[in-house]
Amino acid sequence: MVTGLGIVTFRLHDCHSLKAKRKIVKSIIGQMRNNFNVSVAEIGSNDIYQRAMIGFALVGNNRAVINSKIDKIFNLVDELNLAEIIGSEMEIINI
Repeated sequence: MVTGLGIVTFRLHDCHSLKAKRKIVKSIIGQMRNNFNVSVAEIGSNDIYQRAMIGFALVGNNRAVINSKIDKIFNLVDELNLAEIIGSEMEIINI
């Protein structure tokens, strides 16, 4: 079994309330779930208006497929243009 984990850190420009932040974060999370069927959640910077951290996880049986899907997820969130990506991390674990 292969597990893929990823974290994307965003800077949210012109975001001055938690309500505005929540709208952007929910949109990003929804797109990730709909397109890739991944487990995804906001994992950090909960009280900071202009920063968001979103984490996701995938499970499969082929390391190359998991790596490819993680790369596609990073590309998707970049192409959404809802927020600026300021950091990303990924890890693939063989169990």
